[in-house]
Amino acid sequence: MRLGVFVQTPGHHVAGWRHPDAVAGGPNLALMKHIAATAERGKFDMFFLGDGFATGYGEHPSTIGKFEPLTLLSALAMGTSRLGLAATASTTYAEPYHVARGFASLDHLSGGRAAWNVVTTAYAKSAAVFGRRHPPHAERYAMAEEFVEACRILWDSWDDDAFIADKASGRFVRPGSLHIPSFQGKYFAVEGGLNVPRPPQGHPVLIQAGSSGPGQALAARIADVVFTAQNDLDEAKAFYDGLKAQVAGYGRRPESALVMPGVFPVVGRTEAEAQAIFAELNRNIEMETAFGVLSDRLGTDMSVYPLDEPVPDLPETEHLKSRAALLLEMARRDKLTLRQLFYRVAAARGHLLLVSDPVRIANMLEAWFRAGAADGFNVMPPFFPGQLDAFVDLVVPVLQERGLFRADYSGTTLRDHLGLERPVNRHANA
Repeated sequence: MRLGVFVQTPGHHVAGWRHPDAVAGGPNLALMKHIAATAERGKFDMFFLGDGFATGYGEHPSTIGKFEPLTLLSALAMGTSRLGLAATASTTYAEPYHVARGFASLDHLSGGRAAWNVVTTAYAKSAAVFGRRHPPHAERYAMAEEFVEACRILWDSWDDDAFIADKASGRFVRPGSLHIPSFQGKYFAVEGGLNVPRPPQGHPVLIQAGSSGPGQALAARIADVVFTAQNDLDEAKAFYDGLKAQVAGYGRRPESALVMPGVFPVVGRTEAEAQAIFAELNRNIEMETAFGVLSDRLGTDMSVYPLDEPVPDLPETEHLKSRAALLLEMARRDKLTLRQLFYRVAAARGHLLLVSDPVRIANMLEAWFRAGAADGFNVMPPFFPGQLDAFVDLVVPVLQERGLFRADYSGTTLRDHLGLERPVNRHANA
């Protein structure tokens, strides 16, 4: 079983920052170091940072007041030795050269532990800070595929043994070891090599989190790890099987793309303690903030609908298509009122919600893993650091005792941890 921690400070519950044990406030390097150290102590595969471009007083605390991801992960690389370091970067509001250079640098700084979460940036409001128009859903995914291919070409600019620094001969690089990329696409063009040596992992690990049709197709072509939101075992297994079939359809081994659904665990030493923690979190929900999250996820202003009636039929939107569909399907399946959906989204955003003691939480994770619905999980604590500490101290030992999770790291790179092959340089045969 693979495990990542999805770091969204001060927590994934909309009221997590108000819990007495939550560390709240602006960017906090000490907290980030604590989370990374805890995850590495728990033998997690990776520390994962989401990111976006939201600004303003009306935004939820998890979307503002935080570090730029690559800057933070570079700092955390200095205090960790095994933990994978994953960051989000947009293919809609960036250039391939900048992204390829940044993640290649992080891979070198960390000794081969970098991962890139490839996102197209769903929210149209992000366009304003760049002075651009927000492309339609399908176009964003077409751009993403080109963008990733350009980055892969850039990472292969140099042979693995290019930098020989031969003082006797006066040769700093081996002759013929530079391969100048020439990429011309519809959206991006690259003419010129990367000024960073080939990354230790060959290419940083690629993560993709879209579950819409175009998102799954992109993941099947390029992703090493697929993050997804699932909350029903049968539906999760259907997604897993369908994604793996698409991976095989592109000539890749199904096991080369690991599916890791998000899980939102509220961990107590007993069931009663967990329920008490969850109840306290829910008591602190601010209706306006939570409605904002729900409206964002569904792409419609939900404050105009009656709270205690069934969730209405809603038009399809241009952003977060898969998440909106997931939430609406959950509402129909479980016959939820808008108020009930409101509380589920305020907590887990549509991910698997587990509120229980360590054994029962481990039981559920094991059931999904053994059923072939997941290769692992992206853990989303309701608040930091206490609930991550509880998961590592209470749930991980149960998984280890059952032989479901590693007792220690056996490799040094993130690809080692995930059991992924190192990509061969496309110029190797030449």
